[in-house]
Formats: sequence, C-alpha cells, structure tokens
Amino acid sequence: MTALRQLFASIVALIVMAASAFGQTPLVVDVTEGTLDPTPIAIPDFLGADTREGEIGADISRVITNNLQTSGLFAPVEPEAFIEDITDINLRPRFGDWRVINASALLVGEVSIDENDRMLVAFRLWDSNTEQQLQGLQFVTSPDNWRRIAHKVSDAVYQRMTGESGYFDTRIVYVSEGYGPNDEPIRRLAVMDQDGANPSFLTDRSYMALLPNYSPSAQQITYVSFRDGRATSYLYDLETGRQEALFDSGPSLASEGQSLSARFHPEGRALVVSAERHSGHDLFRFDLRSRTLRQLTTHPADDVEPSYAPDGEQVVFSSSRGGQSQLYVMNADGTDPQRITFGEGRYTTPVWSPRGDLIAFTKQRNGQFMLGVVAADGSGEERILYEGYFVDTPAWSPNGRVLLFTRGDRTREGTTYSIWSTDLAGFNLRRLPTQGQASDPAWSPLID
Repeated sequence: MTALRQLFASIVALIVMAASAFGQTPLVVDVTEGTLDPTPIAIPDFLGADTREGEIGADISRVITNNLQTSGLFAPVEPEAFIEDITDINLRPRFGDWRVINASALLVGEVSIDENDRMLVAFRLWDSNTEQQLQGLQFVTSPDNWRRIAHKVSDAVYQRMTGESGYFDTRIVYVSEGYGPNDEPIRRLAVMDQDGANPSFLTDRSYMALLPNYSPSAQQITYVSFRDGRATSYLYDLETGRQEALFDSGPSLASEGQSLSARFHPEGRALVVSAERHSGHDLFRFDLRSRTLRQLTTHPADDVEPSYAPDGEQVVFSSSRGGQSQLYVMNADGTDPQRITFGEGRYTTPVWSPRGDLIAFTKQRNGQFMLGVVAADGSGEERILYEGYFVDTPAWSPNGRVLLFTRGDRTREGTTYSIWSTDLAGFNLRRLPTQGQASDPAWSPLID
C-alpha cells in the first residue's frame, strides 16, 4: 500500500495569494443548468521557467481542462483561439483579447521548483467581463504530486464559480470484472482517481469481491466477499492493507447466513448492514469500537440495501414488506419506518445524497432498468435520469451533484458492464475510463 499512501500524502502548505474585490456582479455558474449553458473558460498552460517546470505546468493545465469540461458546467476554449500569450501571471491580462474569443473566465498559473525539490504552484482566476480577480491561491508540495494539485485547483475553481464544493480530488473504488482461463468469473476490487488515472488493484483473483463502500475518512472501505462460499461483509484498511470479516467478535451472522452491503455512519463510528438470520434479511447496526451488533428491523419480509442520511439520524432501505420491493425511511434506531416510493416497478439500491435532499435509486419495470432520484421525504414526483438495458449501484459525488452507476449493455458476447456518470439534470452522460469491464462504483469523500 506504499503507492497508495504516497498518493494520499500531499499538500504541505496552502496560502491565499489575494482576496477578491468586486466592483461589478461576479461571474457565477448555475449548477442547476447542467450542460445546457456551460461557461466558457480559457486555461493556458501553466508557466514554467525551465523544461521540467513547463512540462508539469502543461500537464496540470490539461488535467484541469479535462476536469472542468467533464463536469458539464464549463466549456474550455480551444488554445488555438488564444490571442494573448500569457508570460507573467502577476500582470493584468488584456481582457479584451479574452472577451473577443468568448472566454468569460480566464485561469492562469505557474510552476516553480526550488533547489530542495519543493514545487510551488500558483494560479489566478479572472472574470474577463468585470476584469476582476475571482481567486488567487498557491500550493507547495513535491513535484510528484502535480496531479493532485491539478485536482485541487479544479476544486477551487469549481467552488469559486458555483458556490459549491468540488469533487475532483477524490478516488473511486469499483469492481474490475473479467474471466479466468476456464471462463470462471473474476471480480476484483480496484481503485482509481475520479478521472480514471492511477488505477490499481486492491484484491487478488483468489476470491470474488463486490459492493464496496467508502468510510467518511476515505481510509477504509467495506465490501462483500465470497471467500467461504457465502456473502460476508469485510472491512479493508487502505492505509495498512489489513482486511477482516465483520462480526467475528460479536454474535456471528456469517455462520447463520449472509451479510450484505454494509455502509458507514457519517461519523465513521458504526455501520448499517443487511444480514440474514434464520429465514430472512434484517437490518443491523454494527458498532466498530465495541464490535457489537444491534438488530434494527424484525419484519418477516427482506429488508436490504441500507444507507444513512448525511446527519446519521435516518436510514433508507429497500424492502418487500409491501409486496414488490419499494423504498422505506426509518429512524436510525429502527423506529417509525415510512414508505417513500409508490410507483410501478421494483425499487432497489437506495443511496442518500450527501446534501440530504434526495435519495438515488434504481428501478426495474417492464424489462427496463432506470436510474432515478426522489425527495428524501417521498414528496413530489420521482425524476428518472437514465433508462437502459441494465442499471445498478448508484453512487453520489461528495457534493451531491453527480451520480455514478453501473450500466450493462447487450452485446454478441453477452452483457458488458461499465461505469457511467450523469448530473442531476440527467445531462452530461459519460463513461468513465476503466481497464476492462467495471461495476459497483463508490465515490470517496474529498481527500484531505
């Protein structure tokens, strides 16, 4: 896990360069519009005094451009259209040259590396119309962390222009799908940056691993393994590589049945999990300190796929207690369950938004699968964001504005699986770059 530890270790200084001053209305991006009217932004290569600094600067600009473009909220201007050649980020740009190419915003930056191999990356974000600086920051770290710096700059720009936190300095854990020499299925946990860079495997081919979920600290994940022939929830420490089956030191559920889809409490001190006891699945709370289980539901029907609200006060889950699977919300102690979906079809995989207002779900109806969202209290109408041959396992971005999901497509060789994303308006549908087939994405919180 040395490489992963090095990836997460990064910023040693964050310094504010200048405060913003506004004499006119500042440039603001409306996050509710999705891809309808993305904001044009110019991002020249970050400057560098020598070849090494220049190459890193160009790489940083490339990653920032890709991040902002894939968000669907920004439209980077092609460099071929640039008129002014930025040579010093401390000089005011010729704003007319940027307005004429329709660049509403301008991001300029520079890279410098000192004799101790410490890298300083500075940037300024300008509003071309008001000719005001929107933001200026600089980061100090090692040159190896240039990609993380690019993500942090992207997050800073996103937050300054939308008013909401970004999601670029994050990681995604997922299931890498494949087949062995005898066509046996292989399901391995893998992790990558949110843009697909730096992929690596977490588990080997000796057992199947499914349904990963991140802890609030991004240092642990839960997943489901079939090592002993039945589905068992495991805890994986990303810092040490240590893995352990849950419930070993408490009342054993694994000896009586399956334990599935454990999710962390927002404070990281407990898990909520669906587990099989006797004839059906119920929901349990597992305290990570005391290693004890407390049963939350006792309904004869199967209660599965629980997810905490961001304040930890409620849990959403899917259940067949009303006949066909629907979504229910209850208090975190298991009291007062209330049904929140009433539409036709089978509702599954509910996940509470980090913003607290929505719950994502998948639904199967008339042979089709759908990805949708519904108000957490069940009010109003559900909104379908995508419909296709197969849809599963939605996962929210940390700011609650983007959803990942597993998409299955029918091919001559059978169903192929990949990870896709969409925004809350149902626009900006895109496939994430993975090596081979992939499923079951889980999005980390922003990395400290």
